[in-house]
Amino acid sequence: MGEKFIPRILELFPGRGGEGYSWGAFGKDCLAGVIVGIVALPLSMAFSIAAGGTPTQGLYTAITAGFCISLLGGSKFQIGGPTGAFVVIIFGIIQEHGMMGLITATLLAGLMLVIMGVSGLGRFIKFIPYPVTTGFTTGIGVLIFSQQVKDFLGLDIAASSPAFFEKWAEYGRFFHTLDPLTLGIGVGTILLIILVRRFFPRIPGAALGVTVATVVCVFLRLPVETVGTRFGGIPASLPTPILPGMSWALIRAVLPDSFTIALLAAIESLLSAVVADSMTGDRHKANMELAAQGIGNMVSALFGGIPATGAIARTATNIKSGAVSPVAGVVHVLTLVVFILFLAPAASAIPLTSLSAVLMVVSWDMSNVGRFVRLVRRSPKSDAVVLITTGLLTIAFDLTFAVEVGVILAVFLFLRRMIEVTDIQMDNDDLIAELAFGDIGAGTAESIVALSHKDIEIYEITGPFFFGVADMLQKTLRKVAKTPQFLILRMRAVPVIDSTGIAALESFIVQCRRRKIEFLLCELREQPRKTLEKAGFIADLGSERIIPSLEEALALAESHLSRQEG
Repeated sequence: MGEKFIPRILELFPGRGGEGYSWGAFGKDCLAGVIVGIVALPLSMAFSIAAGGTPTQGLYTAITAGFCISLLGGSKFQIGGPTGAFVVIIFGIIQEHGMMGLITATLLAGLMLVIMGVSGLGRFIKFIPYPVTTGFTTGIGVLIFSQQVKDFLGLDIAASSPAFFEKWAEYGRFFHTLDPLTLGIGVGTILLIILVRRFFPRIPGAALGVTVATVVCVFLRLPVETVGTRFGGIPASLPTPILPGMSWALIRAVLPDSFTIALLAAIESLLSAVVADSMTGDRHKANMELAAQGIGNMVSALFGGIPATGAIARTATNIKSGAVSPVAGVVHVLTLVVFILFLAPAASAIPLTSLSAVLMVVSWDMSNVGRFVRLVRRSPKSDAVVLITTGLLTIAFDLTFAVEVGVILAVFLFLRRMIEVTDIQMDNDDLIAELAFGDIGAGTAESIVALSHKDIEIYEITGPFFFGVADMLQKTLRKVAKTPQFLILRMRAVPVIDSTGIAALESFIVQCRRRKIEFLLCELREQPRKTLEKAGFIADLGSERIIPSLEEALALAESHLSRQEG
């Protein structure tokens, strides 16, 4: 896999490749962990409420999944827990399959993540195109904002529609039920967060905003909806694991959603780890991180939690607060445990509009409208189309469908990039045919011409020979005006070949034989040679037709032609 499959926290012990651990480092981790725990407290509850769960589920997720991710993860600084990326997909699963469907989907997604990590797929997840991930996050940000309008304005809507356009239609119909007091508290929370960010960036604005809003509502006895009035407060105890009752029918029903959760968790957690690396100079273990994320999600499901992943904002806060090891993540979990055991009653007084205000700020950060517009204006048209399509599908349909389409678009985007740079040039006067990703260069072409016989034609393939361009070889041969006696295929710049490429070569040889053209293959690299040998291609062609260099191939062909002429 290219990396040691052991958690980063073990590096704190002698003999594990780390620098050791000191009491000074422990003090820094404790301080950072407490700060991150304070930041995670309102976010965990807010994300869970927005997704259709309870504030308790959000806290339980941050504790169980967060502990596993910090203890077993491949990043020294990763903080795990509920995030905005899952709000939309969780909401849809609960609406369609209930809470048991969500638990089942989370368990399956966790298992998928473990398989990704163990099988070494971590290094590939990071290569999903930027327009796809940007489209997701922008669309998710818009949806999160949309979901918060009801509680932010205090609208009297019994059951809001999960669909984006229907939801806004309801907001219009029930706008007359707006509560000015609720709106005022929400707006005040947003303004306080913005001011804290501007003038006191080291203070967690979300936590301070929610705290101030709660204190104001309690002391002034303002009649606004709170966590306690809607959910009955938070139990002052830790959860106990339960084994959910699952059926094959339910597993089949939530399997597509499980894939979406796993893919989003993989993308966001590795993106968060990359951000942490850029801030610290560290290097995370992608596969170990995915396995830890999977275990964290499975444990979260067993304790009645919701999906979790690495949280970029909390991870960045952890680093800025002075964390030096995964111990800070464990302390962040202990901070949440202390809150549940000793301060749970205080959570009942939190006004829901203040949590909605926090998520509106989060949704604005996620959407990053400026970045979206800049990409649309400055990116190639194909990238802009993928970006806009993924974002609109996320908003208008559902995230599962958007993820599936986005991944397909990513594949086609890659294929288009490969084929766009493909150029086929033929020069029958010089008897040079070129099949290339790029040009072989004028100097090279001239040297080949100098060595070439008039009845020898040379093709060169540069770049991976895969299914996207396989038929170009046959098309090139069909365009040859005059049939040569020898055709040399040069593959010095072909790093890989797949089964479709092999089939194209086989078909190419059949055409050569039909036209009575002698075929030589030269300058094979290691992977194509092994692949062709395994497929039986070299045995069928004849090993004497596999030539080490172009010069030797030309010499062999010219020698044969000279004998014919003699």
